[in-house]
Amino acid sequence: MARRSSSSSRWRYLHPAYYLKRPKRLAFLFIVFVVATFAVWDRQSLVREHEAEITKLQEQLNRLQDQLWNAGDSKQLREDSTHTTDKVTHNDNVWESEIDPINDQRREKVKEAMLHAWNSYVKYAWGQDELQPQTKNGVNSFGGLGATLVDSLDTLYIMGLKDEFQKAREWVATSLDFNKDYVASVFETTIRVVGGLLSAYDLSGDKIFLEKAKDIADRLLPAWDTPTGIPYNRINLAHGNPHNHGWTGGESILADSGTEQLEFIALSQRTGDPKYQQKAEKVIRQLQKTYPSDGLLPIYINPHSGAAASYSTVTFGAMGDSFYEYLLKVWIQGNKTEAVKHYREMWETSMEGLLSLIRKSTPSSFSYICEKNGGSLSNKMDELACFVPGMLALGSSGYGSEKAEKILSLSKELVWTCYNFYQSTPTKLAGENYFFHGGQDMSVGTSWNILRPETVESLVYLWRFTGNKTYQEWGWNIFQAFEKNSRIDSGYVGLKDVNTGVKDNMMQSFFLAETLKYLYLLFSPPSVISFDEWVFNTEAHPLKITPRNDKVENDEGAEAKPQSKAVIRPFGRKQGRSDHN
Repeated sequence: MARRSSSSSRWRYLHPAYYLKRPKRLAFLFIVFVVATFAVWDRQSLVREHEAEITKLQEQLNRLQDQLWNAGDSKQLREDSTHTTDKVTHNDNVWESEIDPINDQRREKVKEAMLHAWNSYVKYAWGQDELQPQTKNGVNSFGGLGATLVDSLDTLYIMGLKDEFQKAREWVATSLDFNKDYVASVFETTIRVVGGLLSAYDLSGDKIFLEKAKDIADRLLPAWDTPTGIPYNRINLAHGNPHNHGWTGGESILADSGTEQLEFIALSQRTGDPKYQQKAEKVIRQLQKTYPSDGLLPIYINPHSGAAASYSTVTFGAMGDSFYEYLLKVWIQGNKTEAVKHYREMWETSMEGLLSLIRKSTPSSFSYICEKNGGSLSNKMDELACFVPGMLALGSSGYGSEKAEKILSLSKELVWTCYNFYQSTPTKLAGENYFFHGGQDMSVGTSWNILRPETVESLVYLWRFTGNKTYQEWGWNIFQAFEKNSRIDSGYVGLKDVNTGVKDNMMQSFFLAETLKYLYLLFSPPSVISFDEWVFNTEAHPLKITPRNDKVENDEGAEAKPQSKAVIRPFGRKQGRSDHN
């Protein structure tokens, strides 16, 4: 009998009739099919679940990484004395790493406030310096340099408002013109315009901002052409002719003369042209020659002799404030190397002088900073001086552990006082200055509020350096007070009187540049504009910390040994400014 071929015998297993005649094999085949189906389905389910879990873990990891100062250097620390929570440490500074959706919501609220302020400016004052919200028009209070627009560039960028940033960038590229017959404040133009443009350049890498910064800086440079190198404080942008205010008696103002170093050093670093840095740093070398033993300089200095006017006030408020701030920050900007050691030394000397000005109120023991007139102290403190707590927190890590703790403790005491400047008024917004009388704690002196940022700025530093979320709560309370009292349909306004809540008609450019930016950072992870990589100028414009390769000069100005290799460290703060608004 002929055999079937092997191939034909195999095909019979595929014919249904074969299994119909053999029910046991059919049942076995069915069981195999069911088992295989479940196995494949289960495998696919496991893969899907695994992928979903991986995605979820990756999202959590991304959020946690956003809350780390530096993932490579972070480690868990001790439990907090009042509650248990995971923490990380970086350079001895502790902050809570827990994921907090409340901060996310608050940050979005601040971002919405920025959009409201910005869109109001765009609608009613585009290209002009500042918006007057009540009358819905713009004013050129800085000579038509687009101060609010330039001041807002980095805030827009940091908040991720890309379309708004691009619109502003196009205006800078096509319409920003510095050839104006306008007598500008060297100080205000430097911190707002030069600082704003440099920060936008550091963040975006767009060279148009650097080109514009160089243009305006070149117009300011003749102000430093004095016998001592201490600059005149005013100059015509089109024609030069530097000079000082008449009301100073021809003297230069301390803060106005010592608050250009960060910006001009950064400009030299970015352009490779040393002239900006040389002009700005010569001022500090000049002041160093006659620096007082307590480090406290009066607010008026003669640009011809370099002598400080002994009759003038010593203050950490208006006209003195940011000089002390920049001593610390240039040291940070310079990577704390030998070339900038004298800045830190001068700053520490001044902090000893600051300690001599600290008094406590009665009955509540609020620490405050006095002003000094000759040999007598005045129990008055500007809200502008509320940058000091942040500055102290920023500089505390440069001390030994015992002194660092003392400085940080003073920082906490002072920021509590500054917060109470807000809480002590019916509107919960601070006045311009306060007096401290025995048995009365604090009372408002000048009662306006012009949307200043100093207290919020210090809250950012205290939160980042301590991890205490109380500082975030205080900042949120201040933000809510601004929303309640200062927000109107066409922008934000200051108050003529913090006791009555009567509104003024000005949205200061620094409200967008500083106040809202610091509020946004207060509710953001510390990796957003990390103090490891950025230092803030006194208008809250972050500048990238880069290595300094210049050579060190000795006290006579001769070249000495080259700088040591730069090591990037954390830091950044803000100021109090000598705004005369």
